[in-house]
Amino acid sequence: MKKENILITALKTMFGVYAIIVFILSLLIVMPCYLTIFNFMSQKHAPAAAHKVSRFWAKLLFTFFFIRTDVKGRELIDPEQVYVFVSNHRSQLDIPLYAIACRHTFRFLSKAEVGRIPLLGYIVRKLYIVVDRKNSMDGMRSITTMKDSLLKEKISVAIYPEGTRNRTPESLLKFKDGAFLLAIETQLPVAALAIYNSGQLNPANKLQLQPGVLKAEWCEPVVTKGMTITDIPALKEEVRRRLLAKLKLWQDNV
Repeated sequence: MKKENILITALKTMFGVYAIIVFILSLLIVMPCYLTIFNFMSQKHAPAAAHKVSRFWAKLLFTFFFIRTDVKGRELIDPEQVYVFVSNHRSQLDIPLYAIACRHTFRFLSKAEVGRIPLLGYIVRKLYIVVDRKNSMDGMRSITTMKDSLLKEKISVAIYPEGTRNRTPESLLKFKDGAFLLAIETQLPVAALAIYNSGQLNPANKLQLQPGVLKAEWCEPVVTKGMTITDIPALKEEVRRRLLAKLKLWQDNV
């Protein structure tokens, strides 16, 4: 049994290295598309076009990773509504999964460190909202940018309320207030995606990947109309409760 476990670990690591090579090569393929969009399309139309490229890229990656997606509850998400999207976060797979699971054009809130990566950083800076988490002034700027995206451009925003990938046995880390403050200040609903098994296919802090079916499910969105900042704790708890209910049900049925 021990030899089998060592062999499986080695195979997952080899597949992880293969996945990095695929990612780099695919980045070179899609980069000209992003460059064309960001340099020659209007600011109004560029985000939707770039999102289509991102969805294509995500599907391309998963095809070469031999990963299929199974996303339930799409009917709960109104294609005409602008949302503050949130989800749990355990794996790098969560980002391309979101591009596939969400039909909306949206912007991720991304760490400044990602924006410094060669080539990929250019896409992130153009496509997402980048924030330096160590700089409080930059955090305030990102809130203003997200509000403009939601209210002026009518483009949804996606935030990981845990703030980082969950590397613990707990289903969810403690939620930060940002996503819920944003939803209340814009009076827009919060839509949560429960991602079930990305951490099993691609564990955090390990150069490992395995083929399989990546599963996720949308929760019923939470309406924020009429809420004030005093309702942040209640809103945060309600979204957390809905995510935990989905995650627990899935874990009980595995």
